[in-house]
Amino acid sequence: MSDIKIPLAGVIGTPIAHSKSPALHSYWLRTLGIRGHYIPMDIAPGDLKAALKALPKLGFVGVNVTIPHKEKVLGLADLITDRAALIGAANTLIFRPDGKIHADNTDGYGFIENLRQGSPGWTPSNGPVAILGAGGAARAVVASLIETGATEVRIANRTRPRAEALRADFGPKVVVHDWPRAARMLDGAATVVNTTSLGMSGGGEFNISLEALSPDAVVTDLVYAPLMTPLLQGAEARGCTIVDGLGMLLHQAAPGFERWFGMRPVVDDATRAAVLGR
Repeated sequence: MSDIKIPLAGVIGTPIAHSKSPALHSYWLRTLGIRGHYIPMDIAPGDLKAALKALPKLGFVGVNVTIPHKEKVLGLADLITDRAALIGAANTLIFRPDGKIHADNTDGYGFIENLRQGSPGWTPSNGPVAILGAGGAARAVVASLIETGATEVRIANRTRPRAEALRADFGPKVVVHDWPRAARMLDGAATVVNTTSLGMSGGGEFNISLEALSPDAVVTDLVYAPLMTPLLQGAEARGCTIVDGLGMLLHQAAPGFERWFGMRPVVDDATRAAVLGR
């Protein structure tokens, strides 16, 4: 009888039933021939600390973290990467053999890799980047853009203080614009990013004018339900290169999978099809 432990990983949050991560990781485990499992776990905020203590004892090598736990897990981790500390949230936990919990944030990595794959030749230094929203996802996006060479990052958010906080944390490359004038900051932008829920299925209506948007711009939306959001439809109609948000989900998952299961997965068309159930 084999005494080899089968590694377990998963995603924790609440609610969690909608997550596409189990389909993604299960596909990679299957295609790479790895004996392992990836499990969705609905964990209430009050149970988070107890869960993180118990999971390693149950055979888990790590977990992805989603809403509402991404900030709180930093206070429960033993080791935190610089980028997770800068963003103020973690989406990937590694349970180390020595019992310590290692927290990382790969959202920014996933964002950059998605744009590079979806628009070959794209680089943050092509020109100003315009970002709608200033929440947790925006923080990861801003951190990754500045780290990879963006020289001007324009941000508009419904509540200006949240955008000002990003400027305070990331410096003078961040330029804050008032939300009612968000359409104006698209003028001259080489890259446009929506990090809000506007245009999401069940979310608010995306009603920002794209009149100032250059056809040379690369436009991406972190929303991936639907894949073709109103922003992407409008940008495509203006001749822009568009990149949907599903790729960010796929790419951000790859570093964690490699740490947990020992093999680096590939993000390709077959991966997308598997996650979309096609």
